[in-house]
Amino acid sequence: MKRDAERFIVDFLKEIEAGNAAIFAGAGLSAPAGFVDWRGLLRELAEEIDLNIDLETDLVSVAQFHVNHSGSNRNRLNQAIIEALAADNPPTLNHRVLARLPIATWWTTNYDQLIERALREVGKVVDVKADVPQLANTRPRRDAIVYKMHGDVERPHEAVVTRDDYERYERDRGAFTSALAGDLVSKTFLFLGFSFSDPNLDQVLARVRLNFRENQRRHYAIFKRRARQADDTDETFAHAQARQLLVVQDLKRFHIEVLLVDEYQEIDVILAEIERRYRRTTVFVSTSADDFAPWGEREVEAFMRDLGAVLVDNGLRISTGLGLGVGNPLFTGAVERVLTGQGRHIEDIITARPFPQAIPNEAERRQVWEAFRQDLIGRAGLALFLFGNKRDGDNIMAADGMVREYEVACELDLVVLPVGATGSVAARLAAQALATPDEHLAELNREAREILKALAEPVEHLADLLDPIVRLLVSLRRST
Repeated sequence: MKRDAERFIVDFLKEIEAGNAAIFAGAGLSAPAGFVDWRGLLRELAEEIDLNIDLETDLVSVAQFHVNHSGSNRNRLNQAIIEALAADNPPTLNHRVLARLPIATWWTTNYDQLIERALREVGKVVDVKADVPQLANTRPRRDAIVYKMHGDVERPHEAVVTRDDYERYERDRGAFTSALAGDLVSKTFLFLGFSFSDPNLDQVLARVRLNFRENQRRHYAIFKRRARQADDTDETFAHAQARQLLVVQDLKRFHIEVLLVDEYQEIDVILAEIERRYRRTTVFVSTSADDFAPWGEREVEAFMRDLGAVLVDNGLRISTGLGLGVGNPLFTGAVERVLTGQGRHIEDIITARPFPQAIPNEAERRQVWEAFRQDLIGRAGLALFLFGNKRDGDNIMAADGMVREYEVACELDLVVLPVGATGSVAARLAAQALATPDEHLAELNREAREILKALAEPVEHLADLLDPIVRLLVSLRRST
């Protein structure tokens, strides 16, 4: 990872974890989904008025020219928007990566519905604001707000496209610029697929700059570095490079720091790395016990309670299904630590849910439990496996649920960490992982593998496992 990209990842991840991050999406974010950009949307309309769209730089004027040519009738323009953007195209990989992150504020000049679709796919309640009256309404229990400051494909007659639309913007949709100015003051934005040629945004950025001067919040944008095109002369290429650098420099007036990448694929890698590191701040704890030998129930419960506390102490979030016999002590230790801390909320640190039991149909119950596991495990980047036994009548047997959770964790690319010293299924999983480390422990360096190997050795007191477990988890959270 390049140094400037690494610095951006570290800084923006801090804003995500603090709940301050926001996204501003331009047409470039939607392009990989198969939707055309502005130039593509207007191509046929330009041909109708004898213009070559590839020679035009002022696309807003092209849209206005077409409406003028049609006697102020914009029906053909509205139809072009519908035909270009109404398809039920799936969100891109980057839409989905960003949707999985805890980012609640989204702004876009796009008319398509990829953002809200991606957010709903991951189970989030979305509050879409596509016109001014919607700004005054609040959807209950929303997880994300999507401000569509230029309108929505379902209402093309209201979309901001022509010069007339931009000139009337403050009168007709000025509430959007006020709301955006407020978010630019209180949130840290990442601009993606945006060219900074929109006059509405220019006005808002200027307003914030004049009002706050040197006290503006820092924002980020990612641009693809201008590459030489097949038809570039030396002069045109040099001009394009110089102009891009001047734009980058100019954006510093608004405290927007630009990260330049050589290829668009680098953006995919950067966003995926942000998600990977964010997920590594959450550890999924898979555990169950009905047999507490050789330590006894009291020592096992004390160990689990202490484990919950030290995980919170070390800045880790916990996701767990409250495993039989030992899940509640883990939850108790974590809650106690959160409540004694300052400025922390239980729901931000701990996701703890007992498995739904009152489902009489076994096939249906298994289906619900599978979805339940996928959700809990999918929130984490690290997975810790402890104990793993249950009672069947008078017999103690392996907890098959833990085996499935290990499989799901592997399928979702979590770092799996079975603590063999706790016995039962965890011991079996540890032996399997350590026997084939390149398959199960590929993301662990040599030191981490040695710690996990030591955690497979028998211990007299479970408390002796706390320090190496935490060292292992913290080292993996910090690894890049």
